[in-house]
Amino acid sequence: MRLLLAVPILLLIARPTLRNRTRHDLLAVVAFGTVLGLMNLSFYLSLERLPLGVAVTIEFIGPLGLAAVMSRRRRDFVAVAAAAVGVVLVNGHDLAEVDWLGVGFAAMAGVLWAAYILLSAETGRRFDQLDGLALAMVVSSIIVTPIGIGTSGTDLLHWHYLALGGAIAVLSSVLPYSLETLALRRMNPAVFGILMSLEPAVGALAGLLVLSQRLDAVQIAGMACVVIASIAVTRTSRSELRDL
Repeated sequence: MRLLLAVPILLLIARPTLRNRTRHDLLAVVAFGTVLGLMNLSFYLSLERLPLGVAVTIEFIGPLGLAAVMSRRRRDFVAVAAAAVGVVLVNGHDLAEVDWLGVGFAAMAGVLWAAYILLSAETGRRFDQLDGLALAMVVSSIIVTPIGIGTSGTDLLHWHYLALGGAIAVLSSVLPYSLETLALRRMNPAVFGILMSLEPAVGALAGLLVLSQRLDAVQIAGMACVVIASIAVTRTSRSELRDL
C-alpha cells in the first residue's frame, strides 16, 4: 500500500517522460526500483520478528559497510568502528533468544539500503528533479503489489487501510525518498550513509512511543554508539566534504 499509493502522487508531481532516454537510463531506473521494492519487503519482514529500533539498527549494516568501503579518512573509520560496536550491542541478547530469521531479513534490508544509496545517486544524476524516483517507484510497486495482494487480498480495499496506506505513502515514501534523492545529488554517498545512522535512535523512540517496545540498557548503549558515529561525521567541515 505504501509504495503503490505513492506512485500516482509522484507521477503527478514529477510528470516524468521516457522520451529520449538511453538504455543505461532505463536500466538505472529498473535497478533502483527493484532494490527499493526488495528493501521495503525485507525490512517489513524483519519487523514481524524484531523490535523496530533493533531492526533499524541492524539495517544500518548497509550504509555502515558502504561508508567503510568508500571512506578515505581516519575519522570516518573511527566513526564506522563506533557504529559497528553499536550494531553488536543492540543484539547483545542470549544467542538462543535471538530471532536469526528476523536478523537475516534486517541485514538483507541493510545490504539493499547500501545499493539504494548508490542507485539513488546514479538515478538522480541521469534524471532531472524527481523523474527517476517516480519511474523507479512504478517498478517497485510492480514487484511488491502482487505479494501484498497474495497475503492480504481484498482487505487492502478497506477504507481504513486505504487511508493509512495513503498517509504512510506520503510520510514514509514520497517525502523521505524525494529528499534523499535531492540530497544525494549534492552529497557523497559515504557521508550520506552515516548521516542516516540517526535512524536507529528515531526508530527506537517510535517503537517506545507508538508500539510500547522497550529496549534494555545495553541496546540503548548500542544505539548511542551509532548516534555518536553520526555526530562525528556531521562535524566534518565543508572543505573536507568537497575533498571526498
